[in-house]
Amino acid sequence: MSAPLLQATGLGKRFGGLQAVNAVDMQVGVGEVVGLIGPNGAGKTTLFNMLAGSMAPSTGQLLFAGQDCTGHSAHHMATLGMARTFQITSVFAHLSVWDNVLAATYRHQSAHWLSAVFKTPFYRAEQAAMQQRTEDALRQAHLLHRCDDSAQSLPYGEQRKLEIAIALASAPHLLLLDEPAAGMNPEEGAKLVQLIHSLRDQGMSVLLVEHHMRVVMGVCDRVVVLSSGEKIAEGTPHDVVQHPEVIRVYLGREAVHA
Repeated sequence: MSAPLLQATGLGKRFGGLQAVNAVDMQVGVGEVVGLIGPNGAGKTTLFNMLAGSMAPSTGQLLFAGQDCTGHSAHHMATLGMARTFQITSVFAHLSVWDNVLAATYRHQSAHWLSAVFKTPFYRAEQAAMQQRTEDALRQAHLLHRCDDSAQSLPYGEQRKLEIAIALASAPHLLLLDEPAAGMNPEEGAKLVQLIHSLRDQGMSVLLVEHHMRVVMGVCDRVVVLSSGEKIAEGTPHDVVQHPEVIRVYLGREAVHA
């Protein structure tokens, strides 16, 4: 087996006397979809932030694409090929849907400012590539028909999809999705599952925090379960929902047998 794209070993975070995350081991393989679930207060967001570079761990090690990235910034993780969305939508409300996504492609721009002034062939080719990447991301997120609309005019579910399109436009190797199905109706949720499946088929890795178990069951290859900052279970979605400790602290028997 090839080395995992993302590997956390003994990752922990302490806030004063509170141990929010305690010695968590987990990994995400190339082209794998991994779900991170657990009750409120389990430490999911804290772990997610450490993996994304938004928060430095107190203990442990983080490897991404074979590099030791422990404590590195979110900007550095993005340059290596990681992109994320957030629980609360964060878009440029007054810009168009197209311009929101186009802005994410500038991470790949390498032309010198003089090239922009003189509109050199290299600059024009790079701009064309950025336009194409924007179009592709919007098409994947089923938002191309809304490209001229302002971001603030989109319903909440489509704003969630816009955030995904913005992340895709940066051409990541690993996509971190923080509750992507929040605010989506069942039809939008089904399309989200289809989108994640298509990304996996293209070789992209995905890690998602999600409370909608139908999405988790429908899209994840493997699931990691946190409770009180510790990993209590890991395995296939089917195995995890049958795990006695997961049923006790998170799902409840009614959810399993629903």
